[in-house]
Amino acid sequence: MKSNRTKFALLSSAVLGTAVLAAACSSGEETPGAAAPQGGGDAPLQLSIGISQVGDIPAKGNEVEQLIEKYTNTKLDIQWIPSAAYNDKINVMLASNEMPKLLRVVQGPNVVNAIESDLFWEIGPWLKDYKNLSAQNPQFYENISVEGKIYGVPLYRNMGRGAIVYRKDWFDNLGLQIPKTIDEWYNVLKALTLNDPDKNGKDDTYGIALHKTYNSGQASMLTRLAVSQGGVNKWGVDSEGNFTPEFVTKEFMDVLKLFRKLYEEKLINQDFAVADSSEVEKGFDSNKIGVRFGVATNGKSQQDRLNKTNPNAVVDVASFEGPQGIRIASENGNNGFLVIPKSSVKTEEEAKQILGFLDKLMDPEMSTLLLRGIEGRHYGKTSDNKVEFIGDGFNIFQREVKPYRDNLTVLEGYNVTPLKDVPIGEKGTKMELDGINYIVPNPALTLTSPTFSERGQELEQQMMDAQTKFIMGKIDEAGYEAEVEKWKKAGGEKIMAEYKESYLKLRK
Repeated sequence: MKSNRTKFALLSSAVLGTAVLAAACSSGEETPGAAAPQGGGDAPLQLSIGISQVGDIPAKGNEVEQLIEKYTNTKLDIQWIPSAAYNDKINVMLASNEMPKLLRVVQGPNVVNAIESDLFWEIGPWLKDYKNLSAQNPQFYENISVEGKIYGVPLYRNMGRGAIVYRKDWFDNLGLQIPKTIDEWYNVLKALTLNDPDKNGKDDTYGIALHKTYNSGQASMLTRLAVSQGGVNKWGVDSEGNFTPEFVTKEFMDVLKLFRKLYEEKLINQDFAVADSSEVEKGFDSNKIGVRFGVATNGKSQQDRLNKTNPNAVVDVASFEGPQGIRIASENGNNGFLVIPKSSVKTEEEAKQILGFLDKLMDPEMSTLLLRGIEGRHYGKTSDNKVEFIGDGFNIFQREVKPYRDNLTVLEGYNVTPLKDVPIGEKGTKMELDGINYIVPNPALTLTSPTFSERGQELEQQMMDAQTKFIMGKIDEAGYEAEVEKWKKAGGEKIMAEYKESYLKLRK
């Protein structure tokens, strides 16, 4: 992955200039920047925003909205777009070029096409002038870049969230440790299946269970485990820019062989190819499964649900770790990003004002409002310099504040007082914040491949089906290699070549 780091360094310097290093992100220190508080008698910035509806639409002029407007000196006109119709609505806006001044989009072919058609302001060269936006890890911006340029501000999400969620009481009962090698994974999962970890005298547990989407997307169990063993995140790239898909690498094949062996020996659920993820979730909640791959903050919710049926159950979380230490398959790091359309924002001056608004939202006052709510209504301070939700404050927060939090620029852990929680909750939150130090990015995430845009989903499904057949013993290694060759001829080789071309173009 050395060449990927080189690309990252090149792109980061081009995009962010003198951006503050990510290591200082959580310090909360004020740094100089162009995004000073608006005010001094200036007229409020009239700002129309198109964002996704979360729960019920907040009443116009509610207290949270008023506090945002007052602090940022803006007059907001928010268009809440129902989630189910969001993509269709955005596509209509893009096609008509009739958009609000700030719009949440999700990276995809239509959005990339709009960017390449010059519909949005390029903001990368300006970011260094905004103290909070420039303080974030450059990888957040690289993950939404198009041809090496930045056209929006991410709705930041932690990238290193992946973690092992497990039954610590079962591990303790059997004297087990968190596995770090493929052989250790086999031995631990076998023991959790066969050795009565819950001590009920019944053969009614699995170490781990799969569901039909076990190998897809950012949450792919195969990817997470292969990365922990030193593998690549979806794609690998060498010093000459040649791309290799994860599913032909040794680390990925070792993980596939592990699950094939577990399936053959009936150490995982035999119906995984048709099982819904909700069924597997119920298995963990009903004392049937010992390990799941999730995110670090899942531990608290798993503990809460388990304790409803088993008050003695103990859940814990651990990082994915292998021979090279902790390695976490990076997630995309955003819930979409906010773009500034040129059709509604005519001048560079106004575009920079809007960036100033987004930057101000990450000041301590606004971060606290959007991540914790209003003191005395949603939260209160504790004696150990933390805050906690009070009374029904959490549920009220979900109704009144969450719609804004989920659509605006905030990042848990940045410029906000820690939230007091039960130990496993605090542990999960800390792990997700620290995880960025161990992420393995996907080097192809923002590269251009016309073939992938046209046929990527179909080709990915072809290989995911092959992985399932291999695990179930329906094809052997030769059969799997034959499926890889079919993938190459059906467009895979073109994708690899197009990624190389796009990658080398960025490195020039």
